Amino acid sequence: MEELDALYPPDSDLDLSFTSCASVTTTTTDRTLSARSSLARSSLTLSFNDRLSCTSTTNNPSAEIPNFHHRAHRQHDPNWSAIKAVTTFSSDGALHLHHLKLHRLVGSGNLGRVFLCRLRDYDHANFALKVIDRDSLTAKKLSHVQTEAEILSSLDHPFLPTLYAHLEVSHYSCLLIDFCPNGDLHSLLRKQPGNRLPVESVRFYAAEVLIALEYLHSLGIVYRDLKPENILIREDGHIMLSDFDLCFKSEVSPKLDFTTRILEGSRRRKKSCYGDRQREETVTEFVSEPTSAFSRSCVGTHEYLAPELISGAGHGNGVDWWAFGVLLYELLYGTTPFKGNSKESTLRNIASSKGVKFYDTQGDEPEARDLIEKLLVKDPRRRLGCARGATDIKRHSFFAGIKWPLIRTYRPPEVRGLTIKRTKSKAHVSHVTGLSSSSPRRRRCLWKKLGYLMRIKGSKYNLNSNHNYYCHTNHKVGKCA
Repeated sequence: MEELDALYPPDSDLDLSFTSCASVTTTTTDRTLSARSSLARSSLTLSFNDRLSCTSTTNNPSAEIPNFHHRAHRQHDPNWSAIKAVTTFSSDGALHLHHLKLHRLVGSGNLGRVFLCRLRDYDHANFALKVIDRDSLTAKKLSHVQTEAEILSSLDHPFLPTLYAHLEVSHYSCLLIDFCPNGDLHSLLRKQPGNRLPVESVRFYAAEVLIALEYLHSLGIVYRDLKPENILIREDGHIMLSDFDLCFKSEVSPKLDFTTRILEGSRRRKKSCYGDRQREETVTEFVSEPTSAFSRSCVGTHEYLAPELISGAGHGNGVDWWAFGVLLYELLYGTTPFKGNSKESTLRNIASSKGVKFYDTQGDEPEARDLIEKLLVKDPRRRLGCARGATDIKRHSFFAGIKWPLIRTYRPPEVRGLTIKRTKSKAHVSHVTGLSSSSPRRRRCLWKKLGYLMRIKGSKYNLNSNHNYYCHTNHKVGKCA
């Protein structure tokens, strides 16, 4: 035991004195609080001139949130291997603050600050440590902190952060999550000509955000704070949503929907001795949308607020799909659709009866405009996504060609100011065509084999569709005339 104590000093030895106000002003941060901050919050100044107290609130540093738990999609991640190696030598098998080594401040949030940290003796694994001073918060903000910790502990998705540990020491709450070295999407936009991205890059980022929102809604979680500042970019170029303190939970009832439609190209009926032929498909789709969600809290970012949220009459899941439409507009045009000269004028523009306008058509795409118009419908009852969520949005022609089950393997776009770490062991696919990065000859062979499998009688899978899960094709033959 003495050897372990010598190897890992007590929690009070975590020196945060270098983050004092004097040093913070001269430190360049990767992600700072922008002027477009969320409502129902205030900026918080944390001072760590004094070292943390050595007394913990409980014997278990995480009384309510598990201290150490694996995630299925990250089981082979090197970060988990590093944490497992450290906790193996821990006296109680848990992760503590004295296992961490802070390197620098990377961002200032609304409730706390985020630091780049590493495990002692494991410099190859980077983490983000969000430190929150509970003594500086009101009771309402403390509930936001607890909400974020509970939601993070329940997430298991590649485009959402992994909570590696929840530590409670003295009056500080510390959340150990994934570190994203490429900053946020808002900072990336500021580096682009006209503060806008090419259409294909917008399609890639929007598709991954859509998948993340679909997962949150399937858990009954309404996000309520979607904006480029909260979309982080990982080392591999894929996105990760952050900041869940403004979320609220609701009941959700997952269900399977069955629809039948005529396949495109089969409307031209061929006459033969057997009669007219047409091909139909029966689509089984998984729908899990919190349509019963309801809240009266006015929270979020003013340029992304939905009309029903501004009115105060109550809002539900539709506020996320409105914000998704505003996000698409900003990524394509470099500004938000209802932006005014002040916050008040912006809110008046959103609450008015006027629809969205497209002033700049440079590099525009009809499919993108159509999707934005359907998302920015001011009546949530007619807004795309409010009834069946991402299931309907995926079908839109703007996302045509995307193979949703394979989206994790898509190659991220090359964007100015973005450094992407490429993996040599895995063959990525293009986010435009979905083709493998292997040789053309190998691709032709793969597609030839795939075409042969698709022609097998009784095949139930349609990999080229935008639908969820499975599509079964039926052939109907009419009687001879």
